[in-house]
Amino acid sequence: MLQLAYISTSRRPVDQELLDDILAVSRRNNERCGVTGLLVSGGKRFLQVLEGPDQAVLATYARIQNDPRHFAFVALVTRPIEARAFGDWSMAYHEGGAAADGDLIAVVEELTANIADPNLRAQFGGFARLHSKAA
Repeated sequence: MLQLAYISTSRRPVDQELLDDILAVSRRNNERCGVTGLLVSGGKRFLQVLEGPDQAVLATYARIQNDPRHFAFVALVTRPIEARAFGDWSMAYHEGGAAADGDLIAVVEELTANIADPNLRAQFGGFARLHSKAA
């Protein structure tokens, strides 16, 4: 199995319609190909981790990179894993920034508390701290 974490930027302001569309398509596609993960948004930025069968993760990432709604992709980690960090989440999600209910940092800490890899938890924590006040 493979785990891939990346950051991307939305080409337009992130609103509920955009998020709903991304999540609906992601969840449908991910369930079909056995990919799980977590998506966190802050401002116009997204942090996402994909995990699952190697080719399914790579194909999913390639499809996302071809999505015209995103640009400025930065792959943070691509590594083999023995067990999933996100279980059966076809795509867990949390919205950060000014439109979010609650504290992005606290929510991300709760979502990632059971992740064994401290580096992966730190990536999400750093993203949350950076984008917790994003507009």
